[in-house]
Amino acid sequence: MIPTKILRATRVAPVAALIALGGLASTPAILTQQAHAQGPASVADLAERLAGAVVNISTSRSADGSGSGRVPLPKLPEGSPLQEFFDDFFQDEPESERGPRQAQSLGSGFVIDAEEGIVVTNNHVISGADEIVVNFTDGGKLDAELLGVDTKTDLAVLKVDASQRDLQEVSFGDSDGMRIGDWVMAIGNPFGLGGTVTVGIVSARNREIGSGPYDDFIQTDAAINRGNSGGPLFNMEGEVIGINTAIISPTGGSIGIGFSIPSALAIKVVDQLREFGETRRGWLGVRIQEVTDEIAESLGMEKAMGAMVSGVIEGGPVDDGSIQPGDVIVEFDGQTVDNVRELPRIVAESPVGKEVNVTVVRKGEEQTVSVTLGRLEDSEKLASAETGEDESANDGEAVSSAAVLGMHMAALDDQIREQFDISADVNGVVITKVDDASVAAGKGVTAGDVIVEIAQSTVSTPKEALDRLEELKGQGRRNALLMLASKSGELRFVTLRMD
Repeated sequence: MIPTKILRATRVAPVAALIALGGLASTPAILTQQAHAQGPASVADLAERLAGAVVNISTSRSADGSGSGRVPLPKLPEGSPLQEFFDDFFQDEPESERGPRQAQSLGSGFVIDAEEGIVVTNNHVISGADEIVVNFTDGGKLDAELLGVDTKTDLAVLKVDASQRDLQEVSFGDSDGMRIGDWVMAIGNPFGLGGTVTVGIVSARNREIGSGPYDDFIQTDAAINRGNSGGPLFNMEGEVIGINTAIISPTGGSIGIGFSIPSALAIKVVDQLREFGETRRGWLGVRIQEVTDEIAESLGMEKAMGAMVSGVIEGGPVDDGSIQPGDVIVEFDGQTVDNVRELPRIVAESPVGKEVNVTVVRKGEEQTVSVTLGRLEDSEKLASAETGEDESANDGEAVSSAAVLGMHMAALDDQIREQFDISADVNGVVITKVDDASVAAGKGVTAGDVIVEIAQSTVSTPKEALDRLEELKGQGRRNALLMLASKSGELRFVTLRMD
C-alpha cells in the first residue's frame, strides 16, 4: 500500500522512462488512478471514526494455584522494548502468595447497539468467566451481563448499562459482497495493547478450518494476534463484515493468516442470542456425507453435487420416510446445495417449524418432498440415544458365503452377530474378511461392516449381493454404491469400482 505523497515524490524517473518508451499519454492522471486502485493512502479518518465502538473485554474466573487459567507470557524477541511491559502485565505472583485466585484474560469486542448497550465478542473470550468487564478507549469501564453464547459459531453477546455513559456503535455490513482482494481493517486488543489498527485484504473466502459445523471463514492478512479475538473486521465503508476469531501461527503471533466469522452468519446468531438468550436453528434430522464423482456416476448424476443422506435420525422431522438413506439432497427451500458443507448452514439458518421443499435425487430421479423443520437444539438427545437404523428384519435365507471385490461375505445370524459384536438393530450381509490391496480395502471397508444396500436396493443374503452386483455390471455400471452399517448401526456410503 503506497501513499499518494510518496508516489508524487518518486514519480519523475519512472515517468521519464515510460515517456521514452512512448508508453504514457497522460501520466499524472494515470498515476493518480493507480494510487487509488492500489488501496487507500490513509485510513486515519476511518480508524478515528470507528475506534470508539471497539472495546477491550477483560474477564476473571476462579483458578487453582497452578496458574493454568492465567494468560501465558508471550514470547518476545531478545531485548524487545515491550519486555518490561509484558513482565509487569503477565508476571505470576510469588510462590508464597499462590493459592485460590482470579485468572485474568483479555480479548476484544464491539458495540452494535449504543442505546441498549449490546456488545458482541467471541465465546472463547468470555468462556467460564465469573466477571466480565468492558473497557473503553477513554479508560472507562462497565460491568457486562452475558445475554447468550453459541459454541458452534464461537459468538457471545453481552449487555452493559448504557445509561452510565455515552456509547458509540458500529453496524454490520454485507460480507457476501466482499471479494478477494478487497481492503479490510481490524481494530482490537492484541496482547493487551488496546486500540490497535491493522490493515490488509480479504485473502480468501469460505475457509473451513475445522472449528465447528458452520465453518465459512473470511481469511485476511490484516494482522490478528492474541487478544484480537472478538474484535471487528471492517470494510472501507466502516461496516463490520467479520468477527476476528482465529489465526494460523506456529509462534502465536500473526504470520498473515487470520480468520473472521462473516457477518452474514453472525447477524442471525446475534439476533437470536439477543432475543432468546440461545440459538434456535432449523433441523432436518439426517446424517450426510460428501457426494464424490464415483457416487455421482453410480447414481446416474451428471456431476457431483449436493449432500448424500447416510442416515435418518429416529424421531426426527423426516423419520416419516419423506427423506431416505441414499437420497442426495440437491436443493433446499429454493437454494441449490452445491456440496455437503452448504446444507448444514442453510438448514440451520431456516426458522424452526417452517415447511420447506427439499429436492432429492432418489434412484436416479429427482423428487421434491415437503418437510417441516424441527429444532436443532432439541435434537441432541435423540441423536445420542440412537444406536442404529430400523431396517426390516432378516429373512434368514440360508446361504453359506461369497466373495467379490475383495470382500468375503456371509449371512448375518446370531453366531456372526456375537463374533463381530454387531447390534441387533443391524441387518444385511456381513463382511467377514477383506483382502489386502483389494478395491474394498482401499475404500476402508473392514471385517464386521454390514452391507445394507447395494445401489439403493436392500440385500439380506450373500446371493442377493452377488446378483445385485451382476445386475449393475449388466447395465454397464462401472461403480457400485454400497450402504454399509458399522457394528453399532452407523451408516456410510462407499463406491467400489467393478471393472
